[in-house]
Formats: sequence, structure tokens, C-alpha cells
Amino acid sequence: MQDTHTGAARLRAVLRAPFTARTWAEAAYCLVGFPIALVGFVLVLVVLALGTGFTVSLVGAVLGLVLVVGSTGLARVLAAVHRRLAAGLLGERVAVPPALRPTGKAFARLDARLRDATGWRSVAYVLVKLPVAALQLYAVGWWLTGLLDLSAPLRWAAFGQRPHPGGEGIPTITPVPAGGGAPHSTTFAGTFVAAAIGAVTLLAAPWVTRGIVAVDRWLVRALLGPGELAQRVRNLEETRALAVDDSAALLRRLERDLHDGAQVRLVALAMSLDMAREGLGAEGEPVADPGRLRRLIDSAHTNATEALSELRDLARGIHPPVLDDGLPDALTTLAARSTVPVELAVDVPQRPTPAIETIAYFCAAELLTNVIKHSGARRAAMRVTQEKGLLRLCVSDDGRGGAAPGAGSGLTGLLQRVRTVDGTLHVSSPEGGPTAVTVALPLHA
Repeated sequence: MQDTHTGAARLRAVLRAPFTARTWAEAAYCLVGFPIALVGFVLVLVVLALGTGFTVSLVGAVLGLVLVVGSTGLARVLAAVHRRLAAGLLGERVAVPPALRPTGKAFARLDARLRDATGWRSVAYVLVKLPVAALQLYAVGWWLTGLLDLSAPLRWAAFGQRPHPGGEGIPTITPVPAGGGAPHSTTFAGTFVAAAIGAVTLLAAPWVTRGIVAVDRWLVRALLGPGELAQRVRNLEETRALAVDDSAALLRRLERDLHDGAQVRLVALAMSLDMAREGLGAEGEPVADPGRLRRLIDSAHTNATEALSELRDLARGIHPPVLDDGLPDALTTLAARSTVPVELAVDVPQRPTPAIETIAYFCAAELLTNVIKHSGARRAAMRVTQEKGLLRLCVSDDGRGGAAPGAGSGLTGLLQRVRTVDGTLHVSSPEGGPTAVTVALPLHA
């Protein structure tokens, strides 16, 4: 039954693919990207070739170096265009590399620009983009030939198209070269064969386009973003700022909770005890109002109990006591308390550091809370494993889907939390579900 359901879902995906917004956006990206790639390739290659030629000749070395630097600057501009195009049509957003601002004398600035790694990666992308764009234009050809073949019966009926004297009929155009030649329609009924081939071509076109665009996505991520070292520095700066802000917010919350909660209870306790001491009178004298004294002691006991409870809650928010026995036991308790049935599987042979265990526990708690509040799921699953020095926590459900960071589900806060220890968070949640959120954390903070 499961295989039948999966097969039906795949068939629906194939039939719907030509009509989805993603497919049309990728086709538009292929169509628009080719002329930009062609112009950029020619400009950068010509300027770079001239600069290299002058530099090698030694006669115009300075002019050649200037032209080489100009080619990297031109490539940076074209890279910005490609980044915006990828972000607008593909949703592929990469961080913008930092602007190059060399200082010093003229030759020092020239040397800095020649060593501009971002500029050279932009040059590489512009040069590699042309053959990729040619393949993307070929993907557009699948759409055009599919539409042309699909319209064969209409063209025959509307325009009276007939076989020419040679008897070959209307040729069927296919994007894949046919070994024995493409079939020709010599009758009106035969045009439906061309239409069937066109329909199959149109159903395949989105997947051909997606495969070629996937190569471009990889190139955009690899060449048009900041370099590995620059990205690492930026991530460290961001996570350090997040850690500092998180610590400051935690201290403010503790101060507020202590001031508004436990401190108030302790002040009331002290006042009740003072009033009870006054009610006792002098040593050896009888108690004037035992009932009032008993009420004061009861009030003091209540305030002391509530203050202790609030202090325990505050301590639990810093480090859950349930983690003292390890992450597996803590997650077992967490899953048992969930109102949505949770299937739990934990395989953690090496115990992570306390900081990592705490982050993993709070991530699991937040993800289960999201399942309960937002997903409408009937059941959930939690898997915790260790792979290649990483602790992987995956929480999935059969709910309505549509979860994404920034959508008010708490995932943004989780992303910030895991990034402070160089962790990652991946969300797979198409509309209609299912949803799977995977958190990967190092074993040692």
C-alpha cells in the first residue's frame, strides 16, 4: 500500500511539474541568463587576454596589469548581476562578498587587487557560466520543441498543412537526435504521434531544466559567495555577537525573574517572620493572638515554598536537572510528556559535552513544541545519532508542513542557538507535509 501511494505521488509530481511556479522560474532563468553570460564571457575574456598579453610583452606591463585588474573588477560587477538573478528567480541567496577597499600607495593597491580572491572567483564563474548557459539554452529547446510538436494537429487543421510532393510529411522535432531520423506525419491522424512525443517532451523538460540549473546553483554557491576564510570569519563574528546577546538577555531575564518573583516572596517571608516575632511578645509572656501568629507562620511557609519553586524553575531554565543522567534519559522524559505520540530512537555511544547536551535538549523541546502547536500532526518521530563526530537530532512529523525559519515557529531562534557552536539546522517542510528538521552539533563545544 505504501509503494502504491508513493508511486501515485511521484506520478502526480511528474504531471504537475510543467505547471509549477518553480519550473517557470527556472525556465526564465535559463532564457535570461544566456545573453548575460555571453556578453560577460566576451568582455571579461577580451580584457583579461589583452591584459595578459601586455603584461607578458613587458613593453606595456603596467597597462597590462591595469587591464587584468579591470577584468576582475568587471567580473565582480557581472557576478553581482548573476547573484541577483539567482536570488530573484531561483531563490538561491548567497552572502555578498565584502567590497575590496585597498589602502596604501598605487602599487600596493594594485597588488591588493591582483590578489583579490573574490575577483578571481568571479572571473572563474563568468568564464564557466557560458557553457552552462548553453546547456540551459538547450533545456529551453525542450520546451520549444515540445510545444511545437504538441501543436502539430492544430497546425494541420488550422493552416491546411499538407505533405509536400516528396511525401515526407510534417517532421517531428525532438531535442534528442534520433538515430533513424525523426518520424514524419503524412496524415492528420499521424500528427497525433507528433503531439504525443511533444507531450512527453514537455513532461521531461522541467526535469532536464532542473538538472542543468542544479549545476548553476552549485557554481553560484561555490564561486559567487564569500571565500571560505571570509565566510568563516563572518560566521564567527555573527555567532560571537549572538552568544553575547543571548548571555545578556539571559542575565536580564534572570534579574527580572528574581526581582519580580523569588525576591518578592523572600521579602514577604521576612515581613511575616518579623510580624510573627513581634506577636510573640517579650520572653515568658503569653501569646496575645495565637490565631494571628499561626496565620503569619502559614503565610511565611507558603512564601518560602513558592520562592523555592521559582528558584528551581530558574535553575532548570539554565541547566535542566533531567540532563544529569544523560541526553537519552532526558529525551525519553521529554517524549513521554508530549501530547503528540513520539517514536524515539537514540544512539549516542559517546556522551557530548554538557553545553552540547543542553543545546540538543532545548532544540528537541522547541521542535516538539512546534509539532504540538503548529503542525496538526498525529504522530512524530525523534532520531538522535552520532555520525562523523557530529550529534544529529532529527524531529519529523506527519503534519501540514510549511515550516520555515522566520515564520513564527521558533526555528529562527534555534538556528541562532546552534550557530553559536558551529552547528547547522536543515528544514524540509513542503506544503502538505511531512516536516523534518535536522540539527547537527559538534560533540564538543
